[in-house]
Amino acid sequence: MIQRAATKKIYVGDVAVGGDAPISVQSMTFSDTADVEATVDQINRLHFAGCDIVRVAVPDMSAAKALEHIKKNISLPLVADIHFNYKYALIAAKSVDCIRINPGNIGSEEKAKKVIKMAVKKDIPIRIGVNAGSLEKEILDQYNGKATAEAMVESALKHINILEKNNFEKILKSLKASDIERTVEAY
Repeated sequence: MIQRAATKKIYVGDVAVGGDAPISVQSMTFSDTADVEATVDQINRLHFAGCDIVRVAVPDMSAAKALEHIKKNISLPLVADIHFNYKYALIAAKSVDCIRINPGNIGSEEKAKKVIKMAVKKDIPIRIGVNAGSLEKEILDQYNGKATAEAMVESALKHINILEKNNFEKILKSLKASDIERTVEAY
């Protein structure tokens, strides 16, 4: 039997994650988030299928601005998956239940501090999402260009430390690789 590690319980909207909470199902839409109608339709279908939390891609400003309209038309907790630009996170935080940032592509610590400040103001968690395919160059260089499980953990810890240094504690963590073995090893 698998023994679950003791973790802190954090809420994404009204869904508890971690601690003694049951494992929640999270999925992600594949629509263009700026297309509010298509995104809401996908989210409602995911809800019907048993999804507890939904994540949407925020690759540009139009997607960030669409989140307010999406949130008004769904009942699931909404996570904004921020791509490349911290400014999208600042806009998204006004409407969503969680911000997901990828440490390899959000930018400097100063930009992260702005996202932290907004997350504190809106009382929402930040999910650190590390993908083996988008690790920071300096971390990849330390591991001879290989996105090892250790490199993924180093990336996650680097960014978790930024959040903790700024007294931010509502942290969710996600590490993934294209193969199960590396993902499990990273965890």
